[in-house]
Amino acid sequence: MTHPVAKAALAPLGVAGAAAVGAAVWGMGVERYLFTVRYHALRVLPKGSDAVRVLHVSDAHMAPWQHRKQDWMERLVELSPDLVVNTGDNLGHRDGLTGIRTAFAPLRGVPGLVVHGSNDYQEPSPRNPLRYFLGPSGTLPEYKHLDVDALDRFFTDDLGWSILDDTAVSLEVKGLRITAFGVNDAHRNWDKPELIPPVLSGLDAADLTLGVMHAPYRRTLDRFVDLGADLLLAGHTHGGQVRVPFSRKALVSNCDLPLDQARGLSAWTRDGRAVPLNVSAGLGHSIYAPVRFACRPEATLLTLLPR
Repeated sequence: MTHPVAKAALAPLGVAGAAAVGAAVWGMGVERYLFTVRYHALRVLPKGSDAVRVLHVSDAHMAPWQHRKQDWMERLVELSPDLVVNTGDNLGHRDGLTGIRTAFAPLRGVPGLVVHGSNDYQEPSPRNPLRYFLGPSGTLPEYKHLDVDALDRFFTDDLGWSILDDTAVSLEVKGLRITAFGVNDAHRNWDKPELIPPVLSGLDAADLTLGVMHAPYRRTLDRFVDLGADLLLAGHTHGGQVRVPFSRKALVSNCDLPLDQARGLSAWTRDGRAVPLNVSAGLGHSIYAPVRFACRPEATLLTLLPR
């Protein structure tokens, strides 16, 4: 027979245990499938311009069996984007390209820009999630290579999108000249932003300049503001993936970005210049950490308007 005092002491533990189980069931069994579109409007275009709809997608971490995610992504074309920006980590399995083809095929012919994250090159591996509280995850000493060349052929040859790793491009969207530049994954120190200025110098003057990256490290954000970006787009953080409900701050960002900027629209200020920054919480997760809590998987539709 349990002593009444012992019962009273155990009761809070029972409640906490039930809450933990309920949160795990919700995060693993429900919320990670609650795909949503986040909407923002920004006045960054020249006066008199038509609105431009930019679809920002990131961190699909696609595995071939994730049909609910693929089906939802297929319907993003219904948002009628004028430009797609993909900020990397598309693959989450060695056969993930099958699902990526399904998900993005309806966007064929819509102009698009892509930068890579490390999970476009390497398969995920099991990790202790508590390590993220110690700082950004480090470089893996050994990993299994993914077929990033096949992924890029799909993006460039099939969809007609441009790869922006450490380079810049100029394109016309709804009568506007848009310059975009980007870097390879700064999280793995694969970025080479010094290669961008010579390319920029050979491009025509732009009505809008985009800075595109996978991992929003401070050094990259600062460099992109210095290069003249009017809008910054990034992914990588998963919005923290597991958050305290109703809190503005993520628990972790897996980079040196301030925790209150790990998801959604904010501004990055450099030498007195504030540039809009959108960090997508992404659409997926590692197959070894299949959970989302208080951080629904998302894509973002940015409607760019005249100043």
